[in-house]
Amino acid sequence: MISTARNGGYRTGDGGSSSATAIVSGAVALVRARFPQLNADQVIHRITATADDKGAPGRDPEYGFGVLNVVRALTATIPGEPPARAEAKPVEQARSGSGGRTGSVLVLLGGLLLVGAVAGGVWGWRRRA
Repeated sequence: MISTARNGGYRTGDGGSSSATAIVSGAVALVRARFPQLNADQVIHRITATADDKGAPGRDPEYGFGVLNVVRALTATIPGEPPARAEAKPVEQARSGSGGRTGSVLVLLGGLLLVGAVAGGVWGWRRRA
């Protein structure tokens, strides 16, 4: 895993679930911002469906669903999924909608926790295997 280093550069290492959770959480936040109409299951599906498949075809014990591909997660067309909204709502309109800003934040936090837990669980399972 490539990550930032204390000297202002980058480093490679065995980041573990701590690093993976931060990166996947950031990806989830970007997907939620781009596709605010998706629920948590749809966000997870989008991220796993657009991962770069490594190792044996499909989900496997070494790579799981593959390597996170944030660009594909933000740009791919997923069959059966509602399309991204073309324009952002003005702040006042977004706040007056159903659930408002609080609802969106709660969905985002729930998605982040779920994806972080899944990533940590898969990583831990993989390390034990």
